[in-house]
Amino acid sequence: MKSGTDISDRRKISPADRLVGVVELPADKSIAHRSALFAAIAEGDSHIVGFPDSADPRSTLSCLRQLGVSMEETSDSLVIHGRGLDGLKQSEGDIYCGNSGTTMRLLTGILAGRSFDSTLTGDASLSKRPMGRIIDPLDQMGVQIDSHEGRPPLTIRAAASALKAITYELPVASAQVKSCVLLAGLSADGPTTVIEPQSTRDHTERMIGLAAMSMGSERHISVEGGMTMKSRLWSIPADFSAAAFFLVAGSILPESLIGLPRVGLNPTRTGLLDVLRAMGADITIDNEREIAGEPIGDLVVKHSPLTGVRIDGAIISNLIDEIPILCVAALAAEGVTSIRDAGELRHKESDRIDAMVKGLRALGASVEEFDDGLEIEGGVQLRGATVSAFHDHRIAMSMAVAGLMGSEPTTIEGASIADVSFPGFYSAIDALR
Repeated sequence: MKSGTDISDRRKISPADRLVGVVELPADKSIAHRSALFAAIAEGDSHIVGFPDSADPRSTLSCLRQLGVSMEETSDSLVIHGRGLDGLKQSEGDIYCGNSGTTMRLLTGILAGRSFDSTLTGDASLSKRPMGRIIDPLDQMGVQIDSHEGRPPLTIRAAASALKAITYELPVASAQVKSCVLLAGLSADGPTTVIEPQSTRDHTERMIGLAAMSMGSERHISVEGGMTMKSRLWSIPADFSAAAFFLVAGSILPESLIGLPRVGLNPTRTGLLDVLRAMGADITIDNEREIAGEPIGDLVVKHSPLTGVRIDGAIISNLIDEIPILCVAALAAEGVTSIRDAGELRHKESDRIDAMVKGLRALGASVEEFDDGLEIEGGVQLRGATVSAFHDHRIAMSMAVAGLMGSEPTTIEGASIADVSFPGFYSAIDALR
């Protein structure tokens, strides 16, 4: 990916009066990653319909190929020839995960318990991301992982015997850590249970049929060691996180009307929908149905005046990836929007609190920064500016939507990082003008 200082990797965003039309969104990254990983360790051939071209899921496919997994792609599906968990082969070199933290964390869980060493690396951004949250529970299971002070590269050492089954309470709600421990549990000597303090994305347990039990605010999810995956057909819905940018854009620009078909509506992912509606957004859901255990529907958003709200507590984990674009919605809302309990944002592809504060202030917004969030005053007329994407796809796309509200064009440096999750994002915006 090009550097944010590369002149050729800049994108100018002109102000827009309104956005009207239908957007075909990329497939859901979270489900795409998991469908490929689960197909690889299944027994037999799995067919995946709608696998995306986004860079992160493609990193997962590349890693699987290095581990001896063969696959073929046609115009409408991806066929992965599962090798079973014990059929994975040692890579001839380091396994490169690109910018994808999901790839690295989930693959670490799969490689724990294998009879060979594996080293996982990533790009400059991923190499700065903390991995202690997966190293600690895996260490309790008997997995030896070498790291660079808790950061990549990670070397997962060969296991001499079955891993130790554990009950692990997540110190911080994280779907990636939960999934990593559960996948390592496939190689354990009994049932492994993860206790999460509040619900996080539940794609892993839905997709492989794990038992989950709620006890108060906690959820207990268990996997039995030695469980085998079955090959199957996966159909991937459109990504709600990608829809989020257009839900906000359609809400904040007058006379806008945007249709978003076939969007995944997993209740552990749609916290933004609840918050936008609480702010006054006009969003309807048509044709609700279920595919491969995941609820989906067709979304329609119309412009509507918004009002500032306070966002904190349990809902944060269900909209953590959408907070950057939620900050943009706050710019158009009457009054003040406060976002707290979101310290996890500082450990994403960038420090997203710092990145959004710097970007919004450059555009003329009034923003107060806290350790665990930020407070935004709505109704301030934005100006044009040059802002950085901070090598973070969600920052790039959020700044692009904010730029639509400016009095002058906004230039995004490092804009092509949006391709990590949404190739064609800028073209989709232009097509709605």
